[in-house]
Amino acid sequence: MPHLPHTSIHLNALADFPMIEPNNDLAAVLIQSLQHNGIALETRDVVVLAQKIVSKAEGRLVRLADVQPSARALEVAKEINKDSRMVELILSESREIVAQRPGVLIVEHRLGYIMANAGIDQSNIDHPNDEEYALLLPENPDQTCAQLKSALDRHFNVDVAVIINDSFGRPWRMGVTGVALGAAGLPSLLSLIGKPDLYGRAMRVSEIAFADEIAAAASLIMGQTSAGQPVVHVRGLQWEEQSNSAQTLLRPRHQDLFR
Repeated sequence: MPHLPHTSIHLNALADFPMIEPNNDLAAVLIQSLQHNGIALETRDVVVLAQKIVSKAEGRLVRLADVQPSARALEVAKEINKDSRMVELILSESREIVAQRPGVLIVEHRLGYIMANAGIDQSNIDHPNDEEYALLLPENPDQTCAQLKSALDRHFNVDVAVIINDSFGRPWRMGVTGVALGAAGLPSLLSLIGKPDLYGRAMRVSEIAFADEIAAAASLIMGQTSAGQPVVHVRGLQWEEQSNSAQTLLRPRHQDLFR
């Protein structure tokens, strides 16, 4: 079976995780926090991190006063009644605008995600001196996950997985849910095609967004506002398949029936 049944899965938020500042050594902070929480990582454990702490560590904060809107940004900002500086950041992080409405742009992010406002946010970040700042997504979430996994593996002498989690809205569904922006050490996408169902019938199209399911579960503990629990330790999952990155979860454009 490619996707083993899990009779018990344990998720624990790391207590007292420190506020992350630009250029912090996130791997070192993670290791210290795990030890502070009495957690010795084991093989097949998963560490899920909120996107914001990764972006902060990578210095992805931008002061809006330093942003000069382009003519295109000014035009779009007028159409949707949005700060032209924010629009400039969104456009600079995007390949194209997919849809727009007052106050929001749905774009294809430069990394391939279809998302609102290129994932750029102003919540849960410091705005020093009463100036406005915005936080961009990490430069390369899959690569960051691979680097963090390598550091954790070396320190604990294990083979773990790492996921960077973010909150996405979804077409046809209200509300947001956690999804995997980046992943390393596990199969982000599990294929059940050709495997038998309960009645022996071969599955034809079923695939499981394994990394997204883990990210969504971790989101229940992380919270969306002031919970202050940006790292979740997951134990009890099993898999046999080869690892693939979160990029595997992106539907190819030729299969996108809605653009």
